[in-house]
Amino acid sequence: MRQPYFLKKALYTLLKGQGRKVFFWQKICLRYNAAQYKVAVAALLMSLLLHISLNLFKPLQATPIHPSSVAVPATIGMAQVASTVVATSTSTTSTFTIPDFTIPISVTIEAQSGPIPPVPYFATATPVPVGIYGSVRVALEQSVPSAYVASIERVLRETSSLNIGSWLRRPLRLVDDSSSATITIRATDAVDAYQTQALPLVTQYYAAVVPFDTVVDTISLDELMARWQGTSLEPLYVYEDAALGLESVLGVQRISTLSLEKWQELFENTPDAIGILPFEHLSPKYKVLAVDGVNPLDNQLAFGDYALAAALVVHGKGAENLIDLVQPSIGPQTNRNSTRLTSLLMTGVTAMSRGTAMMMEQKGYTFPAEVISDTLRAADITHISNEVPFLSDCVVNNSRNNLQLCSHFNYWAALEAVGTDVVGLSGNHVNDFGRAGARESLAFYRENGVAIYGSGLTIEEACAPLRWAHNENTFAFIAALAFEPSFAWATKTEPGACYYYAQQDAILETVAQLSQEVDIVAVELQYLETYNPFPTNQQVIEFRALRDAGADIVTGVQSHVPQAMEPYGDDDPGGAGMIAYGLGNLFFDQMWSWETRTELMARHAIYDGKLISTEILTAVLEDFAQPRWTTDEERAALLQRIFTAAPPRPELPPN
Repeated sequence: MRQPYFLKKALYTLLKGQGRKVFFWQKICLRYNAAQYKVAVAALLMSLLLHISLNLFKPLQATPIHPSSVAVPATIGMAQVASTVVATSTSTTSTFTIPDFTIPISVTIEAQSGPIPPVPYFATATPVPVGIYGSVRVALEQSVPSAYVASIERVLRETSSLNIGSWLRRPLRLVDDSSSATITIRATDAVDAYQTQALPLVTQYYAAVVPFDTVVDTISLDELMARWQGTSLEPLYVYEDAALGLESVLGVQRISTLSLEKWQELFENTPDAIGILPFEHLSPKYKVLAVDGVNPLDNQLAFGDYALAAALVVHGKGAENLIDLVQPSIGPQTNRNSTRLTSLLMTGVTAMSRGTAMMMEQKGYTFPAEVISDTLRAADITHISNEVPFLSDCVVNNSRNNLQLCSHFNYWAALEAVGTDVVGLSGNHVNDFGRAGARESLAFYRENGVAIYGSGLTIEEACAPLRWAHNENTFAFIAALAFEPSFAWATKTEPGACYYYAQQDAILETVAQLSQEVDIVAVELQYLETYNPFPTNQQVIEFRALRDAGADIVTGVQSHVPQAMEPYGDDDPGGAGMIAYGLGNLFFDQMWSWETRTELMARHAIYDGKLISTEILTAVLEDFAQPRWTTDEERAALLQRIFTAAPPRPELPPN
C-alpha cells in the first residue's frame, strides 16, 4: 500500500526547519497495513512533541540545531529509529499516552558535556521562509524617481526567481499594477516610512542651508514647501543632485534646480536665500538650519526623526529579500551613514579656581556642569582646555586679583559630568604651583586615564600630538602656548606647556605631515589675551599660517570673551576648515562683564573624513561657575557681535 501524500507532506513540513529531509520516516511508511498505519501516526505525533520540546530549549542553545550531540531513541513496534539534535539543557524524559494506541512513546533529551562535534553543514541557523505562495510580483509606483527605475527594472527582468528563505525560491515577475503586486516599491518621506514601518531601500538626507554668518537657526517644513512649490516669493535654490527625491517630501516642484556652480553663484549673492544640499555636500561655509527643530547634524538622529529626508521603501512579504537583490544595483543605501559621522565639541577657558571653586564647595562638585552636561556628553569627542593644575591639596583662594590658580582633585567630577574625552593643557597657569605641581597634575591625568596634550614632563612630550579615532574618522590634536610667563614653558628636562614660538617651525612641519596621515588636524593656541570680539592682526596671520600648513580646525583657547569665527569651503585654498579665534570662557569665574560671561562652544561635524559643518552653541555664566544656555535674544546679539568682528578675507588670485 502506497504512502498517502498528506502523511509525507506533514512529516516533511514538520521537520524541515531542522535542516534535513526526514528520510527515515519515509522508510517506516513505505508499506504498511492498518496496524502499521497507527504506528505511523504515532510516530508523527512523537515528532511533533519532540519538535515542541526542542523549541522550548532554543533560548539555552549555544550553537544552531544540528544532529550531533543528543540521542533521541524512539521504539515503535518492531521499528527503531535514532535521530540526534543539539540542546544544552538538563536531561528530560517524557512518556506520552495516545488514546487507542497501546504503544508507549518515550522521548529522552540529554545534555552532553564536553565539546560539540564539528558541524559538517548547515552551520548557521536557516532563515524562516516567508509565507509566499506562487510567484512574487513586484510593482514600482509612479513616485519612484526616474534615476532608480531603470536599474531596478533591469535587475528584476534579469532575475527569474527570488530567494524567500532557506532553500525556497519563488518565480519573480515585474508587474505594472501595484494592486496585484506582492511587493511594491515607492518613494516617500522618511517620517512616513518610519510610521508605516516600511523597509528603506535608499534613504537620502538633505539640508536647508544659509550663509555661515546667519543668526537664524531654524526653518519650518511648511516654509520650505511654499518656496519649493512656488507659493512663496522668497528664494529657494536647490542643487540638482538634491532634487532626486524631494518631490516625495516637499510636493510638486515649481522651481528649477541648478548645477553646483550656478547654485553657489545665486545662493551666495541673493539676500534671504535658502539653499538645499544633499547631506554629503555640506560645507563649513554654510550654516545648517534645523527643520521643525531637528538638525541632520545631530549624532543622535534616528530614522524618521528628520522631515527633510526622502526614502525609497519596499512593502510586502519578502521585502527584505527583494532589498538584498536590488540594493547593490542602485548605489549606497544612504548618503548619511551614522557610522561615518563624528561630533567634536570644543570649548573655551576652564579654570575651576577662585569664585568657581568657592561655588563648587558650596553647591557640589558637579554644580558647573548641571545645565549643559547633557549636550556636552552627547558629543562623540568632548574637548576641554584646562588652564590650571589639579592638586590634591589645592585650597580655595577667592581673594581679589589672585592669579595663582589650581583645582582640587575633587573638581574633576565636573569635567567627568560633561563627558570629557580630551584635555588640552596649553594654559599659561599650568605651572602656577611650580614644576612639582605640574608633575602632580600630569600624574593625576595619567593615573585616571585622561587623554592630554599641550603639556608634558619635557618639551618633546608637551609638543607631541594626541591621535584619536572615531567612526573611522582620524584626528590629531596639538596645543601650544604662545604667551607668557616663561616659567610655564616646558624645557628639555622640566614639565610645562609647549611654547609655540620656540617650536613654531617644528609645529608647522608636524601639522603638514599629520595632514597627510589623518583626516582632521586640530590645533589650539593659548594666544595673547584681549577682551575684544575681533582678533588682532598678528593673531589672524598666525592662525591662518597654521591653516595653510594643513590644520583643518584652528582654535584660540586664550580669549575670555567670544571672538570671530572664519569658515572655509571645499573651493577655498586648503579645502574645508574652520578658524575660531576665541571661544571665551567655559568654567571660569569672570562675572564682571557681560562679554566675559558669554560663551561659545564649537560643535564640529566630521563626515567620511571631512569637516562638513560647525555649529555655534552659546551660553551665559551664572553664579561664578555654572553656564546656562542663552535666550533667543541673547543668542542673536552674541552671534551678531562675533559675525561683525570677522576679519576681512584676502583677495584670491583669479582662476
